[in-house]
Amino acid sequence: MAKISVIGSGTMGNGIAHLFAMKGHQVTLVDLNQEALDRAMKTITKNLDRMVKKERISEADKTQTLANITTATNMVDSAVPESDLVVEAATENLEVKLGLFQALDNLCQEDTILASNTSSISITTIAAATNRPEKVIGMHFFNPVPVMKLVEVVKGYATDEAVAQKVVDLSKELGKVPVLVNDYPGFVSNRILMPMINEAIHTLFEGVAGVEEIDTVMKLGMAHPMGPLFLADFIGLDVCLAIMRVLQQGFGNPKYAPCPLLVNMVAAGKLGRKSGEGFYQYQAGSKEVKVANRFVV
Repeated sequence: MAKISVIGSGTMGNGIAHLFAMKGHQVTLVDLNQEALDRAMKTITKNLDRMVKKERISEADKTQTLANITTATNMVDSAVPESDLVVEAATENLEVKLGLFQALDNLCQEDTILASNTSSISITTIAAATNRPEKVIGMHFFNPVPVMKLVEVVKGYATDEAVAQKVVDLSKELGKVPVLVNDYPGFVSNRILMPMINEAIHTLFEGVAGVEEIDTVMKLGMAHPMGPLFLADFIGLDVCLAIMRVLQQGFGNPKYAPCPLLVNMVAAGKLGRKSGEGFYQYQAGSKEVKVANRFVV
């Protein structure tokens, strides 16, 4: 697949564009906001510079990767219609995704595969908004995309086996480890991870232990690379809340109800690292992290 389009230039979108371009694909990165595209290209350049410094790639590799990426502020006047694969990496909102897939279905060639990077929303529901449900699939990358090895390849109810195999093969070509899963709420990764994070938030909410204590138990006792509350901040508390609500609605089981503390923090705009504060506080340009004041006894 030589021509790839990525819709959405945020953290996941620019990482996906970076990865495909570094592997020699021609990539069109699309976002409605030119400033967002400019930030994305600065991020990609910065990450490539870091790879050059670590001697993982050459300066020529960096130059070629950047040359492989074209940006656009709309899908019509771009290379999107001629793409072999389109990967949607927009906000985790069903209505937004349905609108995008309807537009892509009308715009792209009949044999174009339409993939979503969604972390929890039903691929079957997204596919039903198109006239090509057999060519719609989940391609769930993990953050940071150039580093994390896993790709959850999610088959919707109507996804064609040949399409799934193409995406599995492409993921391997990208140097990833694809895992093929079926389309149920949260897939595998977030069906297991998010309830754990939600339970950690309940543990804090109920006063069982503090932020650092909870994270330390999970890091040292369970050998997790980072604690669940720190991980929640990294993912984004708004994303965690959205996924918990997908699980709650999808299964109709009260055990998936988001913790009231998580709900309140998102309502207050305390979204984690991206907002500067969640369970921890973050300073721009600094690696120093400390527990947020409201959680200090």
